[in-house]
Amino acid sequence: MIIKKLILYFLIITSLFACYENKNTPPNIIVIISDDQGYADVGFHGSKEIFTPNIDRIAKNGVVFSQGYVSSAVCSPSRAGLITGRYQNRFGYTRNILLAPKDSLMGLPLTEQTIPDVLGKVNYISKAIGKWHLGAHKSLVPENRGFDEFYGFLIGGHRYFPEDLTLNDISEARRQMDGYITRIYDNGKRVNTKKYLTEELSDNAVQFIDDNSDNPFFLYLSYNAPHTPLQATEKDLNRNSHIEVKKRRTYAAMVTSMDDGIGLILDKLEEKKISDNTIVIFFSDNGGVEWYNFSDNGILRGIKGDFFEGGIRVPFTMQWPKRIKPGITYDKPIIALDLFATIASAASAEKYIENEIDGVDLLPYISGEKSGLPHKYLFWKNPDKQIDVVRDERYKYIRVKDEEFIFDLLNDVSEENNIISSSQNIYSRLKSKFKDWEKDMIDPVFMDLGMGKEYNKLNPDRWNNINQEKQ
Repeated sequence: MIIKKLILYFLIITSLFACYENKNTPPNIIVIISDDQGYADVGFHGSKEIFTPNIDRIAKNGVVFSQGYVSSAVCSPSRAGLITGRYQNRFGYTRNILLAPKDSLMGLPLTEQTIPDVLGKVNYISKAIGKWHLGAHKSLVPENRGFDEFYGFLIGGHRYFPEDLTLNDISEARRQMDGYITRIYDNGKRVNTKKYLTEELSDNAVQFIDDNSDNPFFLYLSYNAPHTPLQATEKDLNRNSHIEVKKRRTYAAMVTSMDDGIGLILDKLEEKKISDNTIVIFFSDNGGVEWYNFSDNGILRGIKGDFFEGGIRVPFTMQWPKRIKPGITYDKPIIALDLFATIASAASAEKYIENEIDGVDLLPYISGEKSGLPHKYLFWKNPDKQIDVVRDERYKYIRVKDEEFIFDLLNDVSEENNIISSSQNIYSRLKSKFKDWEKDMIDPVFMDLGMGKEYNKLNPDRWNNINQEKQ
């Protein structure tokens, strides 16, 4: 009898210890980014034309941020803000970078700490897959910015079919767009891909999860879909045959392929029985560019590149079954800068954050532990286009060169009615807040895509003498 009691006691203690361990197991973290996807082009925002059942799974199982923003209206600065948790204006990163493999200053400054830098301090294994777009110099590639592994490409876009990839390496590039036709980079070597690129990226992500399901991991999955060039498989085009406009159908097919890949990832998490303790975040890096890739920003004014809502408000959702109740809509303004703090908090890695960050931990706000606003104000600035933006919970001030606007976003999300003439107090307050914020920001530190000829004049060896590097 005594032995039975001892065995029972041992089993109870073991069970309690196991529960305690499970409760404090750090979560796996997956950040999935689409590229130039329209605000209205997901099911959870009401799309009846493009079907996204797997992206919608994340929304159904977690929280939808109805006012989810990114920190820039174009790709590279948006990613710089995300991965540092800081307004990229703080370090002069407001432009899309040039392809300049020899220039160590053309990309994310080495002074900036990244999400995987912090997670590495608490023994996460991390991998970046897909589009990098934060520098092509050897000091700036993912493996030197905190990631343990990288599978993807360094430039801002890429062709999707393997037969189009005619350059072996980025060192063979002789013009900006050559980055689109280089073979895929796989942990230090170039590989021959066999599938449509979106499928390749998805398969690699699934394999990473399969290989690391017993350890806490961080997966940064940056699809280039549905960024141009508009290329899709016949299979996915046929699944979208109900769309009459050819380019719109191709765009939809690209989203379909991405959604399929996200489904494979979610299924793998369930297969490995780690879904409950895995944070999965999905959003687009900026708004859609409707006239170019045939995306749809719905009721939002503006497109990629401008700072009306269509350029910076994006589809944004997150699940973590262990901590976040399903089916929540969070309607306060949040921004991709918040993911740094949120991830660090979830991983118990806050003490390793070195730089001042602008984002906040969203988890207490989602759960209701904290009331009020994550941010009293959000800011955007594009010095080249002379655009200033600031918004509070309700109102938004935007200056485009000499034209100024005040919009009541609560009642006018489409930004149709400029109320500046009747809102002088609001105007003064928002403009004052912007001026205060602006004091800590700096001018752009490198040239952008529109300055390629000027850059080439200043750097005549850009495409030659590849072993000679600019420091």
